[in-house]
Amino acid sequence: MTLPRIALLAAAFAAAPAFADDAKPLFDGSSPAGWILTDGKPLPEKFIQDGAINPHGTGSYIVSYKEKLGDFVVDFDYKLSKGCNSGVFIRVNDLKDPVYTGIEIALDDTKGTGMHDTGAFYDLVPPKVNAQKPAGEWNHMTITAKGAHIKVEINGKEVSTINLDEWNEPGKRPDGSNHKFEKVAIGKLDREGYLGFQDHGQDCWYKNITFKKP
Repeated sequence: MTLPRIALLAAAFAAAPAFADDAKPLFDGSSPAGWILTDGKPLPEKFIQDGAINPHGTGSYIVSYKEKLGDFVVDFDYKLSKGCNSGVFIRVNDLKDPVYTGIEIALDDTKGTGMHDTGAFYDLVPPKVNAQKPAGEWNHMTITAKGAHIKVEINGKEVSTINLDEWNEPGKRPDGSNHKFEKVAIGKLDREGYLGFQDHGQDCWYKNITFKKP
């Protein structure tokens, strides 16, 4: 094969789009590029610490990826400081109101399996197991969202699932019990929105954040 032919093939492969199921990094590990605050301003560089995003002290309720995601598999590593309470918000429609326009997956320095413990769909579905390592250690979380179905895995264990099609009444779980989001029917929330990490008053870190289609 001649050199020009090789060059043409190389250029063609370089220009080809990535396969849909290839993981795409959402965070480069060294800069805040692509991450924003709830007012739409870029995340300041000082909140990138040792290759991770720390949302604490930003003054923003969540630190979000700049583009909305619909169906996805998002993977990341996270670490909590002692006593930390945080959360991962998904499919947030309005950055000014993450609580009522998105869904929170709880992160907390606890060992329980309650509605607010790590891996819970906050105040909606408790985790089946608390698979989190102690504060100060890195954990791995995978969130898979496909239509109405969302699944959370921590350190390789499935901890919680939800079928949004079952959540049609404001403030009510499918079994008729009450939850705190009395203004919204969880199942009617948008199926596309922002991914964000919460600042709830203490240090926590997120790194190796990737996205792919489920």
